[in-house]
Amino acid sequence: MTFTRAIGVSAQFILERIVRALSLAKIHPNVLTAVGLVINIAAAVLFGKGNFVAAGVVVLGAGLFDMVDGRVARASNTVTPFGAFFDSVVDRYSDMALYMGLLVYYARVGRSLYVVLVALVMAGSVMISYTRARAESLIPSCKVGFLERPERIVLIIIGALMNRMGPVLWIIGVLSNVTVVHRCIYTWQQTQGRAPSHS
Repeated sequence: MTFTRAIGVSAQFILERIVRALSLAKIHPNVLTAVGLVINIAAAVLFGKGNFVAAGVVVLGAGLFDMVDGRVARASNTVTPFGAFFDSVVDRYSDMALYMGLLVYYARVGRSLYVVLVALVMAGSVMISYTRARAESLIPSCKVGFLERPERIVLIIIGALMNRMGPVLWIIGVLSNVTVVHRCIYTWQQTQGRAPSHS
């Protein structure tokens, strides 16, 4: 077994034990989702104060709740349509909280270019989710594009821990909007010859 494989197996073992413990404790998955949001808000406050490394560590902690809430729902047989909806809505708020923290920081230090950049990142992140949701009202699936939420969160953690948030924001800003364009093109291709649907 390779070193990286051993790390993966160990992490999965720990994650399964955490999920089992939470399931036995009868903690509702929606509570875990909400706790994740609270932790992300704490990270946003740290971003706003310029404590990027600490914020990165806190975002890592929030990621644990993001990973386990769905698993706990399946393990405790509490999967519901509302749970999936609630998880998606809270994910959007969590993302926006982090970006708002960065907006506060860059506004506070007078970096107007980065205020605009973070706003662009926020718009791209929201539109990635919106284009998928809207496209899937027309076609079966629209998961194309590289920059889904897990990739964005990993990039934010890397930028925070390495204290190199500027380059990371440029990457997210460009790739998130490229992903939106990709989904628009894909949806256009898939809907050719179909009757239009308007909302």
